[in-house]
Order: sequence, then C-alpha cells, then structure tokens
Amino acid sequence: MISSQMLKGTLEGCILQIISRRETYGYEIAETLMRYGFGKIAEGTIYPLLLRLERNGLVLTEYRPSELGPKRKYYRLSDEGRTALLEFEQSYRELENAINKLFDGGNENE
Repeated sequence: MISSQMLKGTLEGCILQIISRRETYGYEIAETLMRYGFGKIAEGTIYPLLLRLERNGLVLTEYRPSELGPKRKYYRLSDEGRTALLEFEQSYRELENAINKLFDGGNENE
C-alpha cells in the first residue's frame, strides 16, 4: 500500500499525466488512479488538487452536459501544464534513480 505522505508528493504530476492523455473529469481521474494501483483516493483529495491546477493555469476547464445528471467539469492541459508535466517527470526520474541507487547498495560516489 502506498503511504499517503508519499502519494501527496507525486499525485499532482500523476493527475497531469492522466489529463495529458485526453480531456477528462474528476471522477474518471480517480477511477484511473485506482486502476493503476493507487488505491481509492478521496474526492476531498482530488478536487482541491484539480482546483489548484486550474488556479495555477496548468489545466483548462469546460463544463459539458452529462447523460447521468448535472454538467461535468472537464479538464485538459494548458501549455503551462505540459511544461509542468515534463518538469515533474524529469524530477521524478532523477529521484527514482537516486532512490534505486541507494536501495540497491550502490556507491554514493558513482
């Protein structure tokens, strides 16, 4: 099980990655994360992150009718969001490499 503290540090980048694939809405994002093994993430975690991404100009939004009830808010990446996603991936890969070296018993001078 992924600890909530570890998850908080990476969830924003993971949400940007999901949105980069296609326009989507909050519930679908949560379902996608669950399918990838993140576990059930509360709406109280997802929606504030989406709001922050929107406020920071990383995602653009549009309300669309839903067949199942009220309108849904769809998210898509802005140009700034694409840049932020690339920066997140680069930082994540660097961290991943450092952690792998440490846990694999590598020499710190490598």
